[in-house]
Amino acid sequence: FINWLILFFFSGLIGCSWAMVFAAGGFKVKLYDIAQQQLTSALENIRKQMKELEESGFLKGTLSAEQQLALISICTDLKAAVEGATFIQECTPENLELKKKIFGQLDLTVDDKVILSSSTSCLLPSKLFTGLKHVKQCIVSHPVNPPYFVPLVEIVPHPETDPSTTERTYALMKKIGQSPVKLNREIEGFVLNRLQYAVISEAWRLVGEGVVSPTDLDLVMSDGLGMRYAFIGPLETMHLNAEGISNYCERYREGMRHVLNTFGPVPEFSGEIEQKINQAMSEKIPVVPKVLDARRKWRDECLTGLAKLKKKMKSD
Repeated sequence: FINWLILFFFSGLIGCSWAMVFAAGGFKVKLYDIAQQQLTSALENIRKQMKELEESGFLKGTLSAEQQLALISICTDLKAAVEGATFIQECTPENLELKKKIFGQLDLTVDDKVILSSSTSCLLPSKLFTGLKHVKQCIVSHPVNPPYFVPLVEIVPHPETDPSTTERTYALMKKIGQSPVKLNREIEGFVLNRLQYAVISEAWRLVGEGVVSPTDLDLVMSDGLGMRYAFIGPLETMHLNAEGISNYCERYREGMRHVLNTFGPVPEFSGEIEQKINQAMSEKIPVVPKVLDARRKWRDECLTGLAKLKKKMKSD
């Protein structure tokens, strides 16, 4: 990994967060955007965040905020940005045509060694990369928002991605302290969003059918399932809640199948139920930029504290 240069294509929220993660890992980072003003404000935001994190003791890595900031540069010229890059992470909005256009441009500019990676949360690699000359070097590295505080990265290959691209990306993510998982093949929604949408879907139905209030529904997760899942996944939970998986299935398979058969169709996520949930959430957290930002900051502080606790418990 010596002298790896990481290029982030576009300097929005995810691009900035990724840049901070890689700088914390000691990597040289370039932020590319077509708008100079966007880059200048992105760099200022990164500086402000890093200083705040350093003051609160939550800055990642062994380098100081100033040392990490010195690793980050900005660029508005594509050819100059790509020069020397060994890993390029695209962080544009979820727009297939836009992303295809960008990877088409990169495909004409890069050599046969650089890894071309996308942050997409839902677009399949086969839709993004098919037809590219460098398709073997293409991969999806889907972070969880915000990547600085939540370490999971889903690594999703194109059917033609070279195994070495997957392995190098996996090793790089491990090196910077993220928690990569490898998908053996592409699937709609990858893994995280399939699990997340299954939960959201049933949550929506339960509120819509008047079984539970929106506030209490969230409490079931934050003070119930979520506490458990912050440390162990659903399969290990099954394993520990009985004398192993087989014993769990023997005890609970009939009950699980009975409950699952009562699940309803996929919700529309609109209409009366949307209004009901929106009202409840807006009463708790008004949809005002200042209030939302304060709540997001509180969330990030909680996630940082949780990450520290998990790290401490693993080392113990």
